[in-house]
Amino acid sequence: MKDSYIKNTIMNRLRKTKLKGSSKARRAGMRKLRHVNRENQRLMNQYERTQKKVTIKPSDYQCEMRDQKNVVEFDNLQTHFFTDMGVVKAVDGVSFDVPKGKTVGVVGESGCGKSVTSLSLMRLVQRPTGQIIGGQIRYNNGTETVDITKVPIHKIQKIRGNEIAMIFQEPMTSLNPVFTIGSQIDEIIKLHNPGMSKKAIRGKSIEMLRVVGIARADGIYHSYPHELSGGMRQRAMIGMSLACDPKLIVADEPTTALDVTIQAQILDLLRNLKDKVDASIMLITHDLGVVAEMADEVVVMYAGRVIEKGTALEIFQDPKHPYTVGLLNSKPSVNKSVSRLYSIPGNVPNPINMPGYCYFKDRCDKRMPICDGDYPPMIKISDTHLVACWLWSEEVLRNG
Repeated sequence: MKDSYIKNTIMNRLRKTKLKGSSKARRAGMRKLRHVNRENQRLMNQYERTQKKVTIKPSDYQCEMRDQKNVVEFDNLQTHFFTDMGVVKAVDGVSFDVPKGKTVGVVGESGCGKSVTSLSLMRLVQRPTGQIIGGQIRYNNGTETVDITKVPIHKIQKIRGNEIAMIFQEPMTSLNPVFTIGSQIDEIIKLHNPGMSKKAIRGKSIEMLRVVGIARADGIYHSYPHELSGGMRQRAMIGMSLACDPKLIVADEPTTALDVTIQAQILDLLRNLKDKVDASIMLITHDLGVVAEMADEVVVMYAGRVIEKGTALEIFQDPKHPYTVGLLNSKPSVNKSVSRLYSIPGNVPNPINMPGYCYFKDRCDKRMPICDGDYPPMIKISDTHLVACWLWSEEVLRNG
């Protein structure tokens, strides 16, 4: 049964890619695809067995924070997707911290691994094709520190939505269209507070709708998602995420589908609510204007890796990586008049066959012979500013 499934998958893939050439070339292509598929199946089964372990002791997932001032620490996180064409290294060695009470902005082009990093934190990566294969996500809830990547499912369900909440990118697809807004908020509160009465749950839901700036909260409580505007749906999503007073809010492109006026309102709302509940925010976006306004610290990602991180002031006033410089140059400015906005030349490399050298080298206007070597390590510019670029290595700086 398994062999016939593999064969059918390979044949479908060959038909889709319209592989041309002699019958010998087609057979070679089939052998390669069959090998990739079987190897992927072996790896997926291996990681699935680890995920489905029945007995997981607390000592297996309890750990220590490197810095007690952080709520979350990503340490060499690796999340891969096993496809018919090969392994997609969506997140390949990501390391950064989210301090308590701070907002960390994660920026980069589409496909750089921002959302997969957040889904790994929430343990929502689509299995079995998507797997966290290495690294740690250390989470400190105030009483204990756990490695999210190893926590059993029944425990992660108590953390997800309760201690770590997520505001998804598009509320229209995240909210269930057949249930009212109120019933969806009620469900979260009831799940994490089983002792609360129905009246208390309803009161809490309406209160959350008022907290996020919805004036007619009683009416909206009984409304369906399609009856609300985009801004109202986004406010309802934020109210839902804050219903259990989380310690960390993961906001994945919370203003992408909204107009500029509503964007400003949502950002003000997030900033005020963060201070009210004393939470941390991990803000994922490609909008540098949003990052400049909201973030205390900035993490710049490219092709599944962190290429620069520092305070917002350091990143915006003194960027070090050519990619970060390119992102900032492509941002429109009211102080400059240009006929055409700058765009970074070239394309992101194929995520299946990533090169061994710096991923940005082929698009970089400052590349040097040393860039043909190994991928650059994180180089310390200051205590808070780090960059993965050979331009700032001691050898290059010494030689001018």
